[in-house]
Amino acid sequence: MKDIQEIFQRIQESKKKQKEIKQMYKDMLDQTPGYKDLVEQAQIIREKKKTVEIAVRQGMSSEIIQLDDIKVDIESDMVMMSDVALSKLLKGETVKVSDEYENEYEPIFSVKFKKTN
Repeated sequence: MKDIQEIFQRIQESKKKQKEIKQMYKDMLDQTPGYKDLVEQAQIIREKKKTVEIAVRQGMSSEIIQLDDIKVDIESDMVMMSDVALSKLLKGETVKVSDEYENEYEPIFSVKFKKTN
């Protein structure tokens, strides 16, 4: 197995290359005739869409509040389900859940790194 530092360094180099290519792409788009006009038109359409959405939301205020409450409940239950699954896995138990169609789901865990300073 490779050293974790080597893998980290390779990821950093790939991210740098990715950033350079994305910047080149953006520069090419900016130089393309008509692109800026299209971007401005898209912005105007997004603003109109947002106004319509706000008007509809104001007409459905109680449902929107309920929707926000449901979102918080789902997030809370997801955290709880993750905690229970991790506890069971640490005890050596098998962890599976199934939906109403009897499709089985297994937990997936990932490790992420964050900058410490």
